[in-house]
Amino acid sequence: MCDGYDPAKCTTVSEMLARLGDKWTVLVIMMLGDGPQRFSDLKRMVVGVSQRMLTLTLRALERDGIVERTVHPTVPPRVEYALTDLGRSFSVPVKALGGWVFANHEDIQSARARFDERNAEAGPKLIKLG
Repeated sequence: MCDGYDPAKCTTVSEMLARLGDKWTVLVIMMLGDGPQRFSDLKRMVVGVSQRMLTLTLRALERDGIVERTVHPTVPPRVEYALTDLGRSFSVPVKALGGWVFANHEDIQSARARFDERNAEAGPKLIKLG
């Protein structure tokens, strides 16, 4: 794919595809698609994410210019996260991917169950994702 292209751009493509493939990124971006959210609200909406992983995910997205962090000068300080313009454009394929998974969840689970049944006696167990 990167033959004849700028190697730096190819590296960025690889990094952003890895970001997109990160376990929490898709869910965080989907939650921020409805507007700014506080950390505690994101933690509640992204089921299963630890405080540490949510912090790391938000920092990585902030570094990439996908998310902006705003601290409101209140007591206690109120911090909100929102998609940037770049983040909103990135959310288009992210929402499409997440929507596809949600729409096909039952079919995916059925396919996995059929596969596992067929391969139950086939030796070492496969690692289950998610």
